[in-house]
Amino acid sequence: METIIIGVVGLIIGAVVAWIAVNTVAKSKSRKIIEEAEKEAETIKKNKLLEVKEKFLGLKADLEKQVSVRNSKIQSQEARLKQRELVLNQKQEELQKRKNETEAVRENLEAQMEVVEKKKQELGKIHKLEIERLEALSGLSAEEAKERMAESLKEEAKSQASAYINEIVEEAKMTANKEAKKIVVQSIQRVATETAIENAITVFHIDSDEIKGRIIGREGRNIRALEAATGIEIIVDDTPEAIILSGFDPVRREVARLALHQLVQDGRIHPARIEEVVNKVRKQVEEEIIETGKRTTIDLGIHGLHPELIRMIGRMKYRSSYGQNLLQHSRETANLCAVMASELGLNPKKAKRAGLLHDIGKVPDDEPELPHAILGMKLAEKYKEKPDICNAVGAHHDEVEMTSLLAPIVQVCDAISGARPGARREIVEAYIKRLNDLEQLAMSYPGVVKTYAIQAGRELRVIVGADKIDDVQTENLSNEIAKKIQDEMTYPGQVKITVIRETRSVAFAK
Repeated sequence: METIIIGVVGLIIGAVVAWIAVNTVAKSKSRKIIEEAEKEAETIKKNKLLEVKEKFLGLKADLEKQVSVRNSKIQSQEARLKQRELVLNQKQEELQKRKNETEAVRENLEAQMEVVEKKKQELGKIHKLEIERLEALSGLSAEEAKERMAESLKEEAKSQASAYINEIVEEAKMTANKEAKKIVVQSIQRVATETAIENAITVFHIDSDEIKGRIIGREGRNIRALEAATGIEIIVDDTPEAIILSGFDPVRREVARLALHQLVQDGRIHPARIEEVVNKVRKQVEEEIIETGKRTTIDLGIHGLHPELIRMIGRMKYRSSYGQNLLQHSRETANLCAVMASELGLNPKKAKRAGLLHDIGKVPDDEPELPHAILGMKLAEKYKEKPDICNAVGAHHDEVEMTSLLAPIVQVCDAISGARPGARREIVEAYIKRLNDLEQLAMSYPGVVKTYAIQAGRELRVIVGADKIDDVQTENLSNEIAKKIQDEMTYPGQVKITVIRETRSVAFAK
């Protein structure tokens, strides 16, 4: 047991001795590390101090440079200020000198003005004495002389002004006529036209004459039912392979033509079937009318029209005036209006819209007893068209007063479209009667010797006696005849009245 204890104690003592030895070695190593670290720290410290000193010296040098630059700028500014001060002092001295000179001049002028005023008073006295002397010599007062002078000057000015005004008016007429003709010709040349067409009958072609009997029916029942349903007279005569549909309304004729076409193709022709087909075709035609109106507005680039106006435009396809298709006439007028408005610097879209709508008063469903221009204006107002377009529609035949530049453009283009050669047909008797009426109207005036209606009634030549009418009366006569023709006659386009007064001197050598 003691041996064990001694052994354990020995081990403990050995361990302690070993720990002490290890601790001593560690302390010596750590001391060396600390010493090395302190030396290294001292070296780093010295290096950092050197770097800081170098940076400080560099910053100091930069600051000294900046200070020197600023000082130089300040010195230059001080030099400039001193220079300005010298210049200002010099200017001030000059201003003072000028002020003194101005004072002297003013005093001199005041003295001269006093002298002038004295002389003016003296001249006034002399002028008064002279006027009194002149009044005594002439027997007129100064006011009367002034009035006479003023009257003479007024008369002279009036005569000069009248001559000047006449020259201006003549020049304006020449220029205006030239420009107007140019614009009208350009407008007409840029619009395609069509000639008049027949509009009283429609010819329905059939494959064989056997179908005529089926269309007539037993005891004429089919043809009577067809005429009653369509309102069109159906003429079945000896014309081979053709049936004539006669009626003044193109819509009814179109309904009858399409109904006949369907009945002939179907083969079932009897009164009940006829009524059914006519009703169906009438709806189809109404749809085609609306489609035609839409297509027309799209072709012309017109947007925002009321659907009812579009339907009326489509109905124009089945209306005519003197043989001229109304839709074609309205399209032609719209294009002419757009061209003419562009030439005049106005809005071509509004002009085209007014031109298209100008004759919608000819195609209403109820057709009241109103002039078509007034009715068209009321319809345009009803469907919210703008006031200038409504006025252009209502004024294109002078039923209402024109309030915008669109109205005369529409009126002129309507006349161009209707009066061009081939646009409309007239009955020969009515045409000849109009020419005779023109000549007789002019012959009713005193002093008229002969009258001639020429150029298809577009011009009236009036020959007057030189011993009965002078030049001034000749000019008045042309205006009076033109006004009477406008008031009493109906005619397309315009009529030019030319009054000719010829003076002849005749002598005989014997």
